[in-house]
Amino acid sequence: MRLNLKQIAACTGGSFSVEPLDACVIATGLTWDSRDVKPGDVYLALPGERVDGHDFVAAALRAGAVCALVMQPIDPSVQMLARELGAAVIEVPDTAHAVTDLAREWRGHLKGRIIALTGSTGKTTTKNLVRDVLAASHTVVATAGNQNNELGVPKTLLNAQPETQAVVVEMGMRGLGQLADLCDFVRPDWGIVVNVGESHIELLGSRQNIARAKAELLCALPEGTGRAFVNADDDFASYVRDHACLDKRRVDTVLFDGSLQAADRRAAFSEQDRANASVWAEQIELDDQGRPCFMLHACGFAEDGAHEAVACSLNLRGLHNVSNACVAAAVGRSFGMSLHDVAGALAKAEPEAGRQEVLEARGGFTVVNDAYNANPDSMRASLSTFCSLNVSGKRIAVLGDMGELGDYALACHAGIGRLAADLPLDRLVCVGELAQVIADAAEEFGMEPGRIVRAAALSEVLDCLDDCVEPGDAVLVKASHFMGLERVVKGLVN
Repeated sequence: MRLNLKQIAACTGGSFSVEPLDACVIATGLTWDSRDVKPGDVYLALPGERVDGHDFVAAALRAGAVCALVMQPIDPSVQMLARELGAAVIEVPDTAHAVTDLAREWRGHLKGRIIALTGSTGKTTTKNLVRDVLAASHTVVATAGNQNNELGVPKTLLNAQPETQAVVVEMGMRGLGQLADLCDFVRPDWGIVVNVGESHIELLGSRQNIARAKAELLCALPEGTGRAFVNADDDFASYVRDHACLDKRRVDTVLFDGSLQAADRRAAFSEQDRANASVWAEQIELDDQGRPCFMLHACGFAEDGAHEAVACSLNLRGLHNVSNACVAAAVGRSFGMSLHDVAGALAKAEPEAGRQEVLEARGGFTVVNDAYNANPDSMRASLSTFCSLNVSGKRIAVLGDMGELGDYALACHAGIGRLAADLPLDRLVCVGELAQVIADAAEEFGMEPGRIVRAAALSEVLDCLDDCVEPGDAVLVKASHFMGLERVVKGLVN
């Protein structure tokens, strides 16, 4: 971001409660955490349930903020400090909305391509892969971590510079209309729907409604120049394409498919789909650490539409990441990168902490930390990946509650228990109220009761693991973030 203080006041609908020494001073960043302020930043005072950002305006100004955005009068002593430092204080109607106002203004200065993505599972991993592929030959700014909400999305745009060649924006949603609201100021050039799963089914009621919500991203792509990347392996692929009227609006569709059935599915493509660019995987195998290697295929990107293929391998674990790699390859190839360079960038990509992160504990056993979040799709993928690892000792899965499933919660947890009963798990440790449904279903479908541990608290989990984990064993830890199972990971590793 490079906006002067006059522009900031104008686009946010604010007024100077403290005039700056120079209203033409350029602000170069934005933060709502006073501990992260850098010289030249705008500090955003957000009210919160526990703390109020207005209480930290003085600290932000002392740290070098050139401007503070507030939505209530500030203490006279803070006003005096701002005047002494030559900084501005701008009072706006709503500080949270001011972030969107700033991003909307700054979006008009960005010359590079804006690529937005959404999906029920794998958004952050896919965003990271797209970022890493493009960064091999372009300047890229991408969403930090999983900051994909009403604050994180505009912050991503504000982190870009006018000359940034690609801005990769991860978008989350919890209901209908939310992606449309984000796209209203992001104005994406290209859009990716990673998949349509069961995440947020509590609020949306059905997968079709989830698909409608995801399709809002594709609906926002510009007519005649937009490009949509759609997962051919997803059973709602046709729905999102039709709902967004991609063909009617002359939005290019690029299909990607990282499933084991990709070659067969491509052979059955309609004539229309054969005309679309596509990326898929064949000959997929997992090494003894669960990392995929495969032949990466692409067609329709070269001027003559030639078929290309190159060997590819990932440091990420799990078959599901082949699909994520395929869409990243499709984006890279659409940017004009060679398929060889794309594969090289994919091979160097590393997993993010908390997502299939493999840690070696001092006791000589392995911990697979996947405790960042969970829904039925990601839980199934995580268990499958875990059971593909080469383990000399026991496989122990520690599973907790999955959130935001509403009336579907019992059925979804029971489905995970049924799956667990069919997998080569030596022990299943279930913690949390809903996770007891996993335990019950696992027993019902054939897992011996002696292999199942029902824990009421995290301390019980650690006590159980202390008693049974031995050198050579592997422990998977997976649950929704609110369960706090990262404390189990820390207890095991440390």
